[in-house]
Amino acid sequence: MRKKIVRRRTTTTRKVTKKSNPFYVKIKKVFIYLVLLAFLIATLYHYRIGIAYYFSFKTNKTVTENDESKRLSDIRNRQVLENIDGKSIGIDVSEYQGNIKWSYVDTLENTYPIHFVLIRATVGSDRLDKKYTKNWEGSKKNKMIRAAYHYYRPNENSIDQAELFIKNVQLSKGDLPPVLDIEKLPKNQSVERLKVGLKRWLTYVEAHYHVRPIIYTGEKYYDDFLKEEFSDYLFWIANYNFYREEMDNDWLFWQFTEKASVPGIKGNVDVNIYNGDLQQLQFITVD
Repeated sequence: MRKKIVRRRTTTTRKVTKKSNPFYVKIKKVFIYLVLLAFLIATLYHYRIGIAYYFSFKTNKTVTENDESKRLSDIRNRQVLENIDGKSIGIDVSEYQGNIKWSYVDTLENTYPIHFVLIRATVGSDRLDKKYTKNWEGSKKNKMIRAAYHYYRPNENSIDQAELFIKNVQLSKGDLPPVLDIEKLPKNQSVERLKVGLKRWLTYVEAHYHVRPIIYTGEKYYDDFLKEEFSDYLFWIANYNFYREEMDNDWLFWQFTEKASVPGIKGNVDVNIYNGDLQQLQFITVD
């Protein structure tokens, strides 16, 4: 007779860990919400001036552009301007701003005087900005400090580009040095050949005007390609990052926004800060 084998049923009990404990999960969620709330409150407090300005002032005006990025830009612009510490403010324009009423161009946000203007003169080796002459003369009549800039095309001959700029730009006493605008990488040549071309343009233009040009570019372009080899030059840096609120000490100018409103100009305009006051800005002008 076979002996009947009786198997006992065993029960396993799961060990409750912190991660699976419902109470712990709730506490974790509450903690995350509190951290996010604290971050939101800190952000709102930091940008309180710009936010208050936007809701108290902008809402009383006819806003033609309801773009969210424009509203955020308004808030950041105000935040940056509140911390300029007496630095000089300027704008830069080209044919894209259309017909500018220069006699109305006086202040930014009805508060900050506009002292200088960067005007596009030439593009590549063959094009004069359509509004250059009017802008150059109009800003002078408006008693603004002027600078003319050349938009550099990497795939065109650098000397031809320099000669086009020289042919069309006559600097006078009180004007800022010529400015070279480089933003693009070459398609048909190496970065090293690009640098050779940039140096040829800079050297050629400096020999003509007897003053060292200024280089305009974006911050990343500056860090990646120009900072080391062109350290003898002064730089005009563009950076519109929402969280960038101050300029570096080694920047001569900082273009901090491309979405500002200025009297006398329809649509958006770029705004720049000079790393010094008006008297220091006048010191670097052409004699």
